[in-house]
Amino acid sequence: MEAYGYLRVSGKGQIDKDGFDRQRDSILEFAEKNKIIIPHFYEEKGISGTKGEEDRPAFQEMITDILSNGVNTIVVERLDRLAREYVIQEQLLIYLASKKIVLFNASTGENITEAIHSDPMKKAIIQIQGIFAELEKSLLIKRLKKARIRKKADTGKCEGAKGWSEIDPERKHEVLKVVRRLRRKPRLGERQKSYQQIADHLNAEGIQTLRGGKWSPQLVRAFHKETSPPIRKKLTGGGAV
Repeated sequence: MEAYGYLRVSGKGQIDKDGFDRQRDSILEFAEKNKIIIPHFYEEKGISGTKGEEDRPAFQEMITDILSNGVNTIVVERLDRLAREYVIQEQLLIYLASKKIVLFNASTGENITEAIHSDPMKKAIIQIQGIFAELEKSLLIKRLKKARIRKKADTGKCEGAKGWSEIDPERKHEVLKVVRRLRRKPRLGERQKSYQQIADHLNAEGIQTLRGGKWSPQLVRAFHKETSPPIRKKLTGGGAV
């Protein structure tokens, strides 16, 4: 099993002392006894034990990593290294439990998360937090959906794969010159090149598609139509649109 080590010293003057080394040694000793691998330690430097999770940059970084990579266990030397004030400690413990993150106390060997879940009142608080977290997620999804709709209305595009103009406008210009030259109206007695012939020419010349693949007649046609200027029609009374 893998777990992260969380270290904290409250005073800036303690950063250069043995606080981090002592905590690290205690966590590694616990990990060795319980066959746990500690791939990384997160160091909270000069952060008071009275600060909540929003004021702990290392804690936030650790939670972000946990939620993205599947390592769901944390080991601290003692609970006062997590937080010194009882109220803040409870808040952080319930927060971790609501995220299904396991916390071990290296000094006592106790699985703190398991103990919290065995307390009916704390378990209820965790469930309530989970409900509000789900509500917050649903509201966020709704806001993002509205934002995508607005962006599509304003720009005509939202999400989806990026096109030539967004990824490589210079190469788009070079490929377009070749396609237009081959597709232009032929001289008298000649036949206009088909999209298949143009695709064969591009492939023979080693000119790749935007995604690095081979050209097909359909891709050539779509590329040509997309990049062709709009047709200007003459009106009966003169002028153009």
